[in-house]
Order: sequence, then C-alpha cells, then structure tokens
Amino acid sequence: MVRATEVRFDEDSFWVSLSDGRVIGVPLAWFPRLLKATPAQREGVTLSTRGLHWEDLDEDILVEGLLEGRGDRTRPRSGEHAA
Repeated sequence: MVRATEVRFDEDSFWVSLSDGRVIGVPLAWFPRLLKATPAQREGVTLSTRGLHWEDLDEDILVEGLLEGRGDRTRPRSGEHAA
C-alpha cells in the first residue's frame, strides 16, 4: 500500500510525497477547508497509513482518493458555502 510520507504547501497547492517516490500536486481549491485555513493550521497535518488528517480542520484525505483525482466529497455544513 502506498502511503504519504510528507506534505508541503505553496500558495495555491499542496504536495504529497508518497512512499513509492511519487509526488502529487493537489490544488487547494479541491479542499475548501484547507484553502481557507491558516498556514499554521495546514501544517497541523498528521500522516497515517491511509492518508492525511487535520484535527483542527476536521479534514481527512485518503491517498487513494488523491491518486484517483478526487477532491472534497463532503457536503457544506450549515453556514458554509462551497467555493
């Protein structure tokens, strides 16, 4: 199973290094919570065997989904609007 080994951010994307040597670039616009987050909140990521987790942002991203090109699949919460 391929897993994330590192996550880094630039102005409009995040980059996930994988255990097989690949690096995936993902637009922050695919994940509105990450897009709206502060740099400190983005850096609060925890890596697991299956993906990425941000406790403070209530965001979970599976490596499998990134490899398939999937963005955020959650519905906006009450008071939130999709970007």
